[in-house]
Amino acid sequence: MIKNQTPLTYGEVVSLIGDGEKATKIKGFIKEFYSLKPTEAKALKEELTELKIIKLKDEHIVNIVNFLPKDASDILKIVSDNSLDQDEINKILDVVKKY
Repeated sequence: MIKNQTPLTYGEVVSLIGDGEKATKIKGFIKEFYSLKPTEAKALKEELTELKIIKLKDEHIVNIVNFLPKDASDILKIVSDNSLDQDEINKILDVVKKY
């Protein structure tokens, strides 16, 4: 039975997955298209959380960390169920650009 679901960044998955043949394949797959180290992913996630944008849910933050949006249209695709104003989008982009 699933008691709790918590969205994880790819960096968190890599650090939690352990070792073994399947784990190695999963890590290889993630590393093909994901450039952040687990520590960078954690820092980015914390910075986005500290923005305290009410409309930004945990799932949105994790997807922003995972996909590293480059512009406003990318962010709007991630948070398509909420409407962010331009100021909120700019704050998110400013944080993401550091990584």
